[in-house]
Amino acid sequence: MAEASGYDLLLKGGRVMCPASGIDGVRDVAVKGGKVAAVEEAILPSAAREVIDVTGKLVLPGLIDTHGHVYQYVTGRFGLDPDMVGVRSGVTTVVDQGGPSCMTLPGFRKFIAEPAKTNVLCFLSAYLVGGLEGHFYPNLYSPDGVDIEATTRSALANKDIVRGIKGHAEIGGFARWGIKVMEMAAEISRRADLPLYVHFGQLWGLPESGKNGEDADTILERVIPLLKEGDVLAHPFTRHPGGFVNAKGELHHVLQAAIDRGLKVDVGHGSHFSYRLAKMALAAGVVPHTLGADMHGYNTQVPENPAPAGTPEEHHDDENHPFKGQARFSLTQAMSSMMTLGLPLDYVVKMVTTHPAKMLGMEDSLGSLAVGRAADVSVLNDVRGRFVLRDNEDHRVLAERLLQPAFCLRNGERFDADSPILPQAIAA
Repeated sequence: MAEASGYDLLLKGGRVMCPASGIDGVRDVAVKGGKVAAVEEAILPSAAREVIDVTGKLVLPGLIDTHGHVYQYVTGRFGLDPDMVGVRSGVTTVVDQGGPSCMTLPGFRKFIAEPAKTNVLCFLSAYLVGGLEGHFYPNLYSPDGVDIEATTRSALANKDIVRGIKGHAEIGGFARWGIKVMEMAAEISRRADLPLYVHFGQLWGLPESGKNGEDADTILERVIPLLKEGDVLAHPFTRHPGGFVNAKGELHHVLQAAIDRGLKVDVGHGSHFSYRLAKMALAAGVVPHTLGADMHGYNTQVPENPAPAGTPEEHHDDENHPFKGQARFSLTQAMSSMMTLGLPLDYVVKMVTTHPAKMLGMEDSLGSLAVGRAADVSVLNDVRGRFVLRDNEDHRVLAERLLQPAFCLRNGERFDADSPILPQAIAA
């Protein structure tokens, strides 16, 4: 047994990839007091109370999911259990995108962020109602449902967990109210000095009167001038109208200039992912900066997850909603998709570690295995073979490499990857 001055835990023999530290090779990682205590080529097993052999596995800084929906119960069927999406899926930090608002943030803090074992952050909704089931109640998302002053105050007073603002630039909203709501969201973002994360692609559907003269293919070009450096364009690979690819099948010409002036792109996998469109965008040079899984209760099959008591009967029908997608997926599955599309592993690791840490303005605490940092570590199985991956168009691709979570450490505490929503590998 190690002496009192020894390490609490030793991860031995894994391939450590830490872009922030410039490490990529077989290393041992020692943990003491919930912090990274050493990263060295060889550490004696006798120096630690517990040793875990991770030979053949990837040892990464704790994965950061930039797009989650974890305001359970309050956001209806959208909200998943934060630890099911987080530590039980090998992910140590989850960013809820637009679940809480200035009105509901206190509840999010007390009942979601504080009890969770996962590090839970959020991008505050520009709307007073937050991320309720907007496809059922789109009128809640009008300009009258935005309070610039109140939302700015809330964001500034809660920057420990509020790391950005969430807005929606989609045809259903534009057809009803034009660009007004997006202008208001951009103003909140500027006043709070936080990044604005913008949803592109149809979300709430069209009003009965039609498109009211709006053209989904003009949305991107009209919204981008509102945005500032560090703001985030989401869902680049969506098949829905209003995304990065227009109705003619062409990539919008304004995208490269937007990226050149400092706007970022987040995959936002979920119900807005098409291999067909991803190949087109990547071929044109649009490479996403960060990777969010975008799991929620409508695109993720949660075992034994009936509609909560009191849910209106029309909300029980899971077959006729606009967000239906894969029954199961995860952040690591999304990483596998990116590699299948041709992005190298070292870049994909940056998409879930150093890049989101910078997006969140938290490079000093997240995304690194530097000695002295909180011991947030994700350990993945790197499985080789032939596997079938599919997207929301049911297009299937063959992958020769599949990343699957084994376990993670959050502040040095171990959590096995036992989430019931983790996808099962399908051999080709």
